[in-house]
Amino acid sequence: MAYWISILVFILIVYVVISVLLYYLQDYLLFKPEKLPKDFQFFYEHQETEEYHLETRDGAIINGLHFKVENPRGIVLYLKGNSKSIKGWGKFAVDFTRHNYDVVMVDYRGFGKSTGRRSQKAIKNDLQFVYNKMRERIDEKHIIIYGRSLGSGFAAKLASMNNPSKLILDAPYYSLKKVTARYMPFMPFSIIMKYPLPTYKWLKYVNCRIHIIHGTDDKLIPYKTSVKLSQIKPKRTRLYTVIGGGHKNLNNFESYHKMLHEILISKDEKQDLEGSSFHVVHSSK
Repeated sequence: MAYWISILVFILIVYVVISVLLYYLQDYLLFKPEKLPKDFQFFYEHQETEEYHLETRDGAIINGLHFKVENPRGIVLYLKGNSKSIKGWGKFAVDFTRHNYDVVMVDYRGFGKSTGRRSQKAIKNDLQFVYNKMRERIDEKHIIIYGRSLGSGFAAKLASMNNPSKLILDAPYYSLKKVTARYMPFMPFSIIMKYPLPTYKWLKYVNCRIHIIHGTDDKLIPYKTSVKLSQIKPKRTRLYTVIGGGHKNLNNFESYHKMLHEILISKDEKQDLEGSSFHVVHSSK
């Protein structure tokens, strides 16, 4: 009997030690930042850019790029994924500037040239700070928030606290807690997770149009995640499916660009259903 108690105690100790390690190491597991020297010069062919260094209340510096076009339709705040820096992510700005939209991209704390101690609250505050700076220059009805992977949760939170014209989520997660639990289902992530990022909770308070884009072959964040998210506010949400799309290659699909064109260019006009079959009920026979 004592032998089995010793085994159970040993397993419990190992479990607690692993949980503590996961708590303190999750920043290193979740974020894959690329740091850039202060004198690094951004360059994108055929793109006009302006670099920003915004100082927050706690003294952190948020580095960002503004991709500019002549006579823009509006501006897209692009919240990137969890890896690299805007040096690499900047190449995706062309998908919006080609439709005559300005683009603002920022690096989270610890990425690129951005500084400061990273936390979920700090990043949320930083992005609100950036958003406030944007709406000093442009009406919110011309602002689109685009969140890619990790950025989708922050994008949903930002949209829930403001009134942008549209929210676009690219390969979003239901909550980051659920993503991590898929790979380590027996660990107490409900307790130790410092970045739960509950996208599903924040979407409930988003009042603008919500557009969700997801690939059917996404192995990191399953497509069914977006199906669930699209059901939270179905009257305001449209789900776009990229058949065969994975987590990192949606930009390689022509269908993705057609979807983006439709989202950016089309007007959100209410459908006139008069004379349609909208109210027709099928016979149960």
